[in-house]
Amino acid sequence: MTGVVSCGSLLLNRRRQLFVCRATGTARWDLPKGLADDGESPRAAAVREAWEESGLRLPPARLTDLGEFAYLPRKRLHLFALRVADDGIDPRLCRCRSFYAHHRTGRPTPEADAYAWKPIADVTAWCGKNMARVLSGLAWESIEGLEEVAEIEVDVSEAP
Repeated sequence: MTGVVSCGSLLLNRRRQLFVCRATGTARWDLPKGLADDGESPRAAAVREAWEESGLRLPPARLTDLGEFAYLPRKRLHLFALRVADDGIDPRLCRCRSFYAHHRTGRPTPEADAYAWKPIADVTAWCGKNMARVLSGLAWESIEGLEEVAEIEVDVSEAP
């Protein structure tokens, strides 16, 4: 496969829900993910992206490498999984720390503007078709068998 690799985290609770971020200005929900910086490992990129997009401080050693998946024509997706207790992340505490210049106003705009737990059974209703295809093809039984983390720290310091 050629192209760039987006690195992300798949955080699953016992209710078979995924922690997701909503892309600002859209109705689309997505996993926290993004491109690795030069010299950054996929795992480190997934951890950094989760913090930048939501404030989550993921424990790198607890992430299970699921590998790379075909995602978009020129982009692959490298995913890491973590089982989280049902109340292990409070989406209301999450804040985005990653901004882009808005295409119309030029103002700094957060990449994500909302956070939630969404059911994997309804994946086609809340995410884009390419992400839905990747998620639908995962071996959920093995992910559900991972040891659970009781709580993920959310950095509640003021986002820039």
